[in-house]
Amino acid sequence: MTLTGQPTLPSVAAEAERPHPVLAEVVRSGFVEGLHRGSLVVLDADGRVGPTLGDVTSPIFPRSCNKPMQAAAVLRAGVALDGELLALAAASHSGETFHLEGVRKILAGAGLTESALRTPPDLPLDREAADQWLRDGGVRSPILMSCSGKHAAMLAACVVNGWPLETYRDPGHPLQRLILDVLRDTSGEEVGRVGVDGCGAPVAALSLTGLARAFARCVGAPEGTPERKVADAMRAHPEYVAGTRRPDTWLMRAAPGTLAKMGAEAVQAVALADGRALAFKIDDGGIRALGPVLARALELMGVDSPVLATIGDVPMLGGGERVGEVRAAF
Repeated sequence: MTLTGQPTLPSVAAEAERPHPVLAEVVRSGFVEGLHRGSLVVLDADGRVGPTLGDVTSPIFPRSCNKPMQAAAVLRAGVALDGELLALAAASHSGETFHLEGVRKILAGAGLTESALRTPPDLPLDREAADQWLRDGGVRSPILMSCSGKHAAMLAACVVNGWPLETYRDPGHPLQRLILDVLRDTSGEEVGRVGVDGCGAPVAALSLTGLARAFARCVGAPEGTPERKVADAMRAHPEYVAGTRRPDTWLMRAAPGTLAKMGAEAVQAVALADGRALAFKIDDGGIRALGPVLARALELMGVDSPVLATIGDVPMLGGGERVGEVRAAF
């Protein structure tokens, strides 16, 4: 598979003959009934590639793991966001009440309303928040979509610079070109492929190594730079990055100085306070494998926190009772 072109059928077949290693097993009643394969990379504090599993150099779509760098581009564009609102600009939020209030504040600061958002109508990502929204008579709305904080910040950047609002999601838009610059700067890689993310905004392909490097550089950037401001805001307000019932929030709360962000199709990136970083992707997009793989990787990196047991616990149920689990296999 090349960085710039579509894979040919022979290349797909060749990849199938060389499957990535198993990162997680699905165990039911003592029987392994499923496997999650994938790739994982760990970077040392000096940026050198450490332990790896699978292919960590070919491009993937990091999906929402790119959001810290997208938020840094918004700051480079001149938007004055900080604190919880800056964290929300890098969020895949759960649609809780405080998330929605924050999105409205970002828009109001730019003189805009929810009508400017071009996120697809959705329900809150958090199940409890979604149930309450529906009980209250609510319907799907663009502001409820988990990327609405990012989109509000993108719109604010357009207002500050006089860029077109209607086309802010287009790959050729000045803001989207600026985002590519930030991704190149932080990852150390050229972006050779751009797709359309679930929210409609562009998503740029990076390798897992480049993604881990980008997170490490955000954490290690000099104070006051856009990248460091984003990392500091996310770490100070993790509930705005995810939600009150989300693993990224739990990890950043329990391990101060840690930057964590998951992405759709089972991508995860983490940078520790000491400069080390990791990134991995589950091939089949199985989100249920994220927690066990993340907890095991951090354990092997020497992270010692009770939160890892919580993040790594993914039970399999039978008749409403626990009969197994998804567990790391490395």
